[in-house]
Amino acid sequence: MEDHEIEHIEIDLFLEGVFRRYGYDFRNYARASVQRRIRRLMEMTGHKSVVAMLPPMLHDRAFLSQVVDALSINVTEMFRDPQFFLALRQTVIPYLKTYPFIKVWHAGCASGEEVYSLAILFKEEGLYDRTTFFATDFNATTLEKAKAGIYQLCSMRAFTDNYQAGGGREAFSDYFLADYDSVIIQNSLKKNITFALHNLATDGVFGEMHLILCRNVLIYFDRRLQARVFKLFDDSLIHGGVLALGSKESLQFDEVAERYDMIDAKWRLYKKLGHTAVNMLWGSPS
Repeated sequence: MEDHEIEHIEIDLFLEGVFRRYGYDFRNYARASVQRRIRRLMEMTGHKSVVAMLPPMLHDRAFLSQVVDALSINVTEMFRDPQFFLALRQTVIPYLKTYPFIKVWHAGCASGEEVYSLAILFKEEGLYDRTTFFATDFNATTLEKAKAGIYQLCSMRAFTDNYQAGGGREAFSDYFLADYDSVIIQNSLKKNITFALHNLATDGVFGEMHLILCRNVLIYFDRRLQARVFKLFDDSLIHGGVLALGSKESLQFDEVAERYDMIDAKWRLYKKLGHTAVNMLWGSPS
């Protein structure tokens, strides 16, 4: 048996152990990504093989935290892909304004930059006070960072550039408090955001959402897990609700696709088909 085949078996055992011991399910994550991340974890922890990490993973919760961090996808920033936020502002916001209250689910919020970007956008569009945001992630450590809303001051130049390119209308610095080499999100932006642990691989529905945003997450899942998550999102959206996937993911080959209209092809904004009145608001046929 070749070395790469043995490693494949060891990775299967390791992921199965993480799931059965703690409930974190990485078994259907894209294999190449998982393999890279596990190899990096081996280097960081000084283990010579994947199977050598099984005992500490099973018996040491501190080591588990390293495992979860290694397998998490936490690359994000404020107003990442500014044109995506501009598309939301121009295409989705006018429709959401027709509702007396709005529920938004940001799935895979990581350290919170994107959900705070949404909060800023909704505030500038006059929707914040009638919106409840649910920001979820499976990584408890990262979620605590999101709740704190503290970011490095050195990131502000890039964040500000993104905000302005995304259609920002105010002085971006007004949304933060400066604290030495860090900035803290204003409490007024946090008050309508509920942060919660949620694992897309194993957990259930967030019901009656008007907008679900999940970007740069599904590309790390295999087809089976993607199908599960699309079904979860479909069950969580109201008729006429919007699913925002960004440029890298697509509903195109999933069985729920027939229940959606594309409203922005580049940024993969989809409207869930609904009754005639909802369709008329979008200017689409029933």
